[in-house]
Amino acid sequence: MAAGNFPPPLPFSPRKIAVLHAKALGDFIVILPALDAIKRTYPDAELILLAKPWVKEFLAGRPSIVDRVIGIPLLAGVNDPVESKGQVLDTDSCAYPLEVDRFCQAMQGEKLDVVIHMQGDGKSVNPFINKFGASLTAGMCNPPAESLDRSIPYVHYQSEILRNLEVAALIGAHTTSTGFEPRIEVTESDEQEAEPVRQIIKGKPYVVIHPGADDLRRVWPAASFAGIANYLAEKGYEVVVTGTPKEEERVANVLKAMNYAALPCTDLGLGGLSALLQQSALVVSNDTGPLHLARAVGVRTVGIYWAPNVLNWGPLSRDRHRVAVSWQLECPQCGIKPVSPWPFQPQKPDCSHPYSFVESVPVAEVLGLATELLPSH
Repeated sequence: MAAGNFPPPLPFSPRKIAVLHAKALGDFIVILPALDAIKRTYPDAELILLAKPWVKEFLAGRPSIVDRVIGIPLLAGVNDPVESKGQVLDTDSCAYPLEVDRFCQAMQGEKLDVVIHMQGDGKSVNPFINKFGASLTAGMCNPPAESLDRSIPYVHYQSEILRNLEVAALIGAHTTSTGFEPRIEVTESDEQEAEPVRQIIKGKPYVVIHPGADDLRRVWPAASFAGIANYLAEKGYEVVVTGTPKEEERVANVLKAMNYAALPCTDLGLGGLSALLQQSALVVSNDTGPLHLARAVGVRTVGIYWAPNVLNWGPLSRDRHRVAVSWQLECPQCGIKPVSPWPFQPQKPDCSHPYSFVESVPVAEVLGLATELLPSH
């Protein structure tokens, strides 16, 4: 189906709509406007999210348009680490182990009216959801992927928020002019989890620095983050440096490079992190999940991006958000521009050299963007 030539709302009233999206935190955040559009269009339908187990835990007890989360088993190309690296898989050789077969049978027992997927070109996902026995399937589909009842092509360089809204529009779901920004509501439980950190801050205005990311190529140097943190500390802000437990070394490196004391924070869950971010004056971060979470809870952000990734992952608005962009396209080791067919996945030869593609972003540029956003205090 050509983009822009979407069908009208479904010719029947669905009882159950399942959306498959089993990826990481940032990927989850950018599907929220599409989920909201589906729920607004079909408020009486049960909206089921097929996702990784952490999503069910994160949404438990949290106001959400999602009615139910079902965790899906590991399956190559759908929710395992191979898929998250963007590798193209040969679905003909993908085994469907017993656990996956049982899951498909369980989905058939759900008697789903609609199944939608919001990840990738369909080579691995479409054969999976076609086994659910739904009345209608929708999503993205590039040949030679199995066909769906309604589909649009997957073209990599597109805002992920807008891409997912296009997928939702395949079943007639559309958003309002104010529904393009992802939103996460912070709960009392989140606040309680973040309270020990707040007690250390003692009510002072604070900023959050997040120096980590899953991919080294998206990581700004610790010394550069320290330069930002020093400036903000001089302005009277407490500095909190966040990370996951596996990012403790990166957090420590920022603290070592600073001239001022800062608070390391690597033990909060997603709920506590949401609360901590929401009450901050500003978040400065690499292009990674917590940056998307910060925007979703409504805080001002400065994100550090590699130029090709801004197209997919940059914020849609600039009233509270800024982007510092690295225009370094060539790998320092081999000279390849790893941008086709998508970033860091060139067809031939492969470029997986461990270099940062954002280290050249000037500290002065990030400082200027931060200054534009910081409230006076």
